[in-house]
Amino acid sequence: MNDNFLLKKLNERQEQNAFRRLLLPEGKTDLCSNDYLGIVRNQLIEKQLDAVAHPVYRHGSTGSRLLAGNYALVEETEKMLAAFHDAEAGLIFNSGYDANLGLLSCVPQRGDTIIYDYLSHASLRDGIRLSFAQSFSFKHNDLDDLEKRLQAATGTIFVVTESVFSMDGDMAPLTAISDLCQQYGAHLIVDEAHATGVVGEKGEGLVQQLNLQTACFARVHTFGKAVGCHGAIVLGSEQLRNYLINFCRSFIYSTSLPEASVAAIRCAYELFPDMNEERAHLQQLISTFQQAAMPWEKLVSDTPIQIVIIPGNDAVKKVAGALQTAGLDVRAILYPTVPSGKERLRIVLHAFNTGQQVEEVIKLLS
Repeated sequence: MNDNFLLKKLNERQEQNAFRRLLLPEGKTDLCSNDYLGIVRNQLIEKQLDAVAHPVYRHGSTGSRLLAGNYALVEETEKMLAAFHDAEAGLIFNSGYDANLGLLSCVPQRGDTIIYDYLSHASLRDGIRLSFAQSFSFKHNDLDDLEKRLQAATGTIFVVTESVFSMDGDMAPLTAISDLCQQYGAHLIVDEAHATGVVGEKGEGLVQQLNLQTACFARVHTFGKAVGCHGAIVLGSEQLRNYLINFCRSFIYSTSLPEASVAAIRCAYELFPDMNEERAHLQQLISTFQQAAMPWEKLVSDTPIQIVIIPGNDAVKKVAGALQTAGLDVRAILYPTVPSGKERLRIVLHAFNTGQQVEEVIKLLS
């Protein structure tokens, strides 16, 4: 088979020094994963499930939720998660990507308007692209630009943002965004992927910390970050849940998560709300890093995601390589994943990292 037509694009990536490869951690200090609370590293779910008598959960689901893949545990878990997040109802998806893609592609209709933060995750943007609605971005966290977009919007209006942004580590001004949505009759959709488990007294997320849950049309909480599992839930009204069951293609045409996966999600939600010491330690590490001086631009972030801007793919890869050589697993984020000139180190802090490890990173960057 001749697949040489693929070489042109691959060669372009090589020339940009942006060619992606799969790497193994090789025993280095984890400063790149989204396991913020250490649920995966410390095998907390496995220990919890082993410590109590539980049935043998199936590792296959045999079909979509609309066919053979629905079962009592998944519906019970949806109700449990909806109650924890103070929502009327919820629907579990196989991944955060599936949830965002499905929600945004099927709810807005032709003649409607989607207005989204320019730094919204690729899964949100791909869902928007598949929608028949018109769409416009607003400048990142810029309320004036958002209002201009709202003033020109037609049809049913949807405003889409993340609560914690994965490549900058900052938070959306959700209270102000919610006020604008109420003023212009827009429906607010918030992706809480990087806030779940970390933000809020019990890790419930930024929306609930700000008491905005009733102001949201939909919220997406994913389980692949601090929760330490896989999958996601879309929270909203019972009517939204019924709509997604009937019209959301990424839900209808996917084999459902098996019982074993849902049992792990349920277990994680029994664990992370009480991990207050871990969240407190994490905040101390964040404060230490934020206060450190270094020769490059460091973005302001009160979350585990800490960003150091080192312009140029060559330059940022060189610094990341030095950290890797020192046994610190820090990854470079390259153009075109981020804009040219905004290449960066994405340093992720965890509850299992020590103060000494963070000081070592700061020393090497200073």
